[in-house]
Amino acid sequence: MFHPEFTYYLADMTRNWSIDEPGVAVPLRTVIHHPGLSVDLVPGTARQDDLDKPVRWAHVSELREPAPYLVGQELLLTAGVNVPEEPADVDRYVLGLQSAGITALGFGLTPPMHSELPPALGEACVRHRLPLLVVGVRTPFLAISQAVSVALTEVIQREQRTISAAREALTTAAADGVSELATELARRLGGFVCLVGPAGEQVVERGAPHPLGSRIIELVDRVRAGQGIRSATTEVDGKVIVAQPVYPQATASQVLVVGRAERLGRAERAIVAVGAALLGLAVRSGSDTAAAGAAATSLLLDSAAPAEALAEVLGTGPYHLVVGVHDGAGPDRAAAGQDWLSTRLGTVLVRTGPGPRFTALVAAPPGAHVLAELHSRGWVTAVGAPRSGDRLAGAVGEAEGLLRRARALGRPIGPGEQRDLGLAALVGSREAEAFADRVLGPLRELDEAKGGELAETLGTWLAQHGGWDRTAAALGVHRNSVRHRIRQVERALGVDLGDPEIRMQLWFALRWRSG
Repeated sequence: MFHPEFTYYLADMTRNWSIDEPGVAVPLRTVIHHPGLSVDLVPGTARQDDLDKPVRWAHVSELREPAPYLVGQELLLTAGVNVPEEPADVDRYVLGLQSAGITALGFGLTPPMHSELPPALGEACVRHRLPLLVVGVRTPFLAISQAVSVALTEVIQREQRTISAAREALTTAAADGVSELATELARRLGGFVCLVGPAGEQVVERGAPHPLGSRIIELVDRVRAGQGIRSATTEVDGKVIVAQPVYPQATASQVLVVGRAERLGRAERAIVAVGAALLGLAVRSGSDTAAAGAAATSLLLDSAAPAEALAEVLGTGPYHLVVGVHDGAGPDRAAAGQDWLSTRLGTVLVRTGPGPRFTALVAAPPGAHVLAELHSRGWVTAVGAPRSGDRLAGAVGEAEGLLRRARALGRPIGPGEQRDLGLAALVGSREAEAFADRVLGPLRELDEAKGGELAETLGTWLAQHGGWDRTAAALGVHRNSVRHRIRQVERALGVDLGDPEIRMQLWFALRWRSG
């Protein structure tokens, strides 16, 4: 079960980047080898590995001393308007650009000012190994800036596609458990992963060394000593090691450790953040499920009362029953799953079926935004009134009655919309259930024997105030089928449904029925 805030956190964590983001760059070779540009690298100014240096932007400057206005990793373009002529001044000019951290200098040929590269500039760039590009007459600086901008945009789009694919794959793997999630994360990153617990134990790992080693443990401890979501990096035995705390435990009781041969790029760092978030939530979900299993076992072995078992899982209460039915052909694969529903409702106590239905017990009623999301995925829901653990027996009937009303209105019924004037509280839960079982017993027997839907049809018909067409639409059947079923109800119960008092009593019986 994932934390309800996780969707918003994950969306923010993998937000769309822009070309202004730090770290977005293309290699210098992208410019040099661009087919639409006339750009030549001056021999001797760069080695082969210099072609992989990052270019964050192409910038034009004709200042005699542009260094104070640069931020680093630019491809600086100049037509040589104010480039000095004396070799000593040219040397200082090149050294200033190098100290500013530019990736390369592009010199534009602009006859008659400069029909060729000034020899002093070329010699200085060779001497100080500053990559120097000669830009042909027919290549305007604007074309270079546009080419760099397009290349940067393509890099960002590729990274976003990579992250989106990884996020989808990791989320799918998380539904199959922590082990599958760790396997997929290790595959996506091309290295080992290990989730380190509060006592230094390896909660789950794929390909990690045993033991992790003192330097990795020191890195984990350094992350734990900080605050908030952050990461730390080191190198151990030729591998780049990254440690990052999981979400939502920002105090880092659990830390994800990743190791691989290459340094992590921007996309890989985002994938690590997604993996850390999912691992932390999946492990916590496993703990919640274990608590639910332990409570259920205690209950089955008669070592705990129902209220005590419920308190072990959800707390001391009060509790709400949430019921839902899919108002259509059926929910999609994600929205039909128990994990998906548990995540939205914030509880492991979710039962799906029979058919496209669910029932859940929650300690806190779901907010309006949760009910709206469920409704957007086809679920019509209703939330019962708060009840203590020993008074949940009558909650099903109440919630089912609210659900019929929700279907009639075509919208969810929240916890503050029960419209209960207190009449139901005058009847004890045992007496109410006994009344409902006695009154509705014949319908239940017929439904069980013939696989019918008389009880559901009666409840929907009453909720629709006897409207044949509205009931048929709500049930997805023909109006003549509704008429036939209602006649069966009258015969089975021996009542006249035209009598408003009979309808009122049956409505309460449907609310109070057990099971």
